[in-house]
Amino acid sequence: MSAEATNPANPVPATPGEHRRKSRPRIDLRRLGRAALLGTAARDRLPDAIGHVAEAHRAHHSDADLEPLRRAYLLAESSHRGQMRKSGEPYITHPLAVTLILAELGAETTTLTASLLHDTVEDTDVTLDQVGEEFGEEVRYLVDGVTKLEKVDYGAAAEPETFRKMLVATGNDVRVMSIKLADRLHNMRTLGVMRPEKQERIAKVTRDVLIPLAERLGVQALKTELEDLVFGILHPEEYEHTRELIAENAAHGDDPLAAMTEQVRTVLREAGIQSEVLIRPRHFVSVHRISRKRGRLRGADFGRLLVLVNEDADCYGVLGELHTCMTPVVSEFKDFIAVPKFNLYQSLHTAVAREDGEVAEVLIRTHQMHKVAESGVIALGNPYAPSSDDPADGERADPTRPGWLSRLLDWQEAAPDTDTFWSTLREDLAQDREITVFRADGGALGLPEGASCVDAAYAQYGEDAHACIGARVNGRLATLSTVLKDGDTVQLLMGQDPASEPSEEWLEHAYTPVARIAIQRRLAARPALGDTTDGASEPGDARHGAEDSTVGATVRGTAHLTATRPPAPPAGPSPDAPGARTANAVVDLPGASVRMAGCCTPVPPDEVTGFAVRGGVVTVHRIECAGVARMKSAGRAEVGVRWGDTTHCRVTLVAESFVRPHLLADLTEAIALEGAGIVSATVEPPSQQRVRHTYTLQLPDAAHLPALMRAMRNVPGVFDVSRAQHPAAAH
Repeated sequence: MSAEATNPANPVPATPGEHRRKSRPRIDLRRLGRAALLGTAARDRLPDAIGHVAEAHRAHHSDADLEPLRRAYLLAESSHRGQMRKSGEPYITHPLAVTLILAELGAETTTLTASLLHDTVEDTDVTLDQVGEEFGEEVRYLVDGVTKLEKVDYGAAAEPETFRKMLVATGNDVRVMSIKLADRLHNMRTLGVMRPEKQERIAKVTRDVLIPLAERLGVQALKTELEDLVFGILHPEEYEHTRELIAENAAHGDDPLAAMTEQVRTVLREAGIQSEVLIRPRHFVSVHRISRKRGRLRGADFGRLLVLVNEDADCYGVLGELHTCMTPVVSEFKDFIAVPKFNLYQSLHTAVAREDGEVAEVLIRTHQMHKVAESGVIALGNPYAPSSDDPADGERADPTRPGWLSRLLDWQEAAPDTDTFWSTLREDLAQDREITVFRADGGALGLPEGASCVDAAYAQYGEDAHACIGARVNGRLATLSTVLKDGDTVQLLMGQDPASEPSEEWLEHAYTPVARIAIQRRLAARPALGDTTDGASEPGDARHGAEDSTVGATVRGTAHLTATRPPAPPAGPSPDAPGARTANAVVDLPGASVRMAGCCTPVPPDEVTGFAVRGGVVTVHRIECAGVARMKSAGRAEVGVRWGDTTHCRVTLVAESFVRPHLLADLTEAIALEGAGIVSATVEPPSQQRVRHTYTLQLPDAAHLPALMRAMRNVPGVFDVSRAQHPAAAH
């Protein structure tokens, strides 16, 4: 890290100031290389100093070419010669340590080469052009990216535009961030030589930005160690208490995890499943969290069992054997193999209990899954290398990178301003839990815990989600504000109007940056109130005039729309009477008049029954109406009813819909096209982006009712149409 490089002849920290660069001539790399070769290492021999790096690298990449590492070390050692760290060690120990961290995690040769050189451009007179000439464009790109990140202050005082440019530049190659994380880890390991206030500042930056970045890149090995180092600096008393808890547990002779490990090994051996069963101790922060959650800790709380197998299918075989031979804790089961986490993590999580009540958490994964779980994107090797059947013709291929990093690059393009990008990034980094929800087509969406249907819409459709009008969650209709839970199935209902716009209310329910940025940008582009556009309704435009009056009324209260009534048919009671219907029903009670019940609005060919009420009137109900049961329980005698020859009828329909422009006009047009007349209509005030319409309609033929209801349901935004099941309002 450049801030720690010092020169014995000049105690001032070595910074890449312009005055220093101008005072020295450009260094010739070949001369530096020759000077280094005159030292302890022969030209064809790997320097002893990077022997441990080479050994770790070959453990992951047995056929790796070590020549680039040899040359990179010689250049780095020569360039940093004479510089010292604040700890008093030669500065070359820092890039060596960073490179060893990455080598142990399985980084490929190009990353390790860039890691050895990552501070040369920042702290020495080596230039980027020289790095490119000697090691190629790819190494040059990585060194340049790390150099830019070194210049960024990640704290609260960071200049948002600088951070945005730097992060976006390096975000195009996850290996840049990998080097930066390893760099920060080694600096945190040696932070004790700095003043307490500086230790605290660096620890807070690491906690707020770099640890969440490590989590999102899936590099758990770096993340957990960084968490413990930060924990010790920012919370020394709690750290010491946790250390004592771990030491006390280790001093106990009886280790329940060891006993359960042997039991699991026996079970799997007898089942014929080739596996490796290990005890995985919890790190300090994990133990601290468990102690705060559970209070007094038991022996099995200090670690977890890790079962490694060869094939995916073996993971489920292990799970079955454990759940058969031991008592499973069902609530602890999670399948991150079928549905990987957003940071590439895959594993089965379960917990099993033994007879004395000790419960052990168990992680089940393949060896490859374990490698990715520990190393994340580092384990992917070079994500930019084109496959053999996909020649890239010299261009950088699109990397297979975690979804979060792809979203980050999308945010910076969509964010209306830098401050929005910065604030949403900080918010997202603060979210450390993710849920998985399933789409109706079987796909999956990874969302932060607390996300709503609004977030799901923008995660699935991008800016096309502006046209979303509702959702079904687990098969049931739900508002867009509904907060989703892990494992929910979400079907998003999309409108057909390309001019649809999000409501300002959506911002209250949007939890993810991609949703908030898209909504804010669309709202910012919305014309100001009072602007006129082509196609605005003119005086006398009945369709738009009716809609405008109704939309305004839905905000203030219940709206009423009255249409011209067709002539009433010659039979039946007055159409203006409350609950009146004109269908011809014949009752088995001579001299009685007939009234269709407003609670269920019967029409031909419904199965109906009747009950005599006051004034010689028989009310006709559908057989399934709840009013029938009430009448029978009250002792009312039924009156037989049958339909006559007249097919004209009135019916009350209730349409449930989501709020959108032009909805009322589209509904009334659909009704008219089916030949029905609107006697009256009531539109209730919207509630949670939903609105209820009640229509009393005159049908020329009762047989047309199913087709009418289908036509109304097909109107975009309408999610249900049903017969009225309660007394109709008086009009």
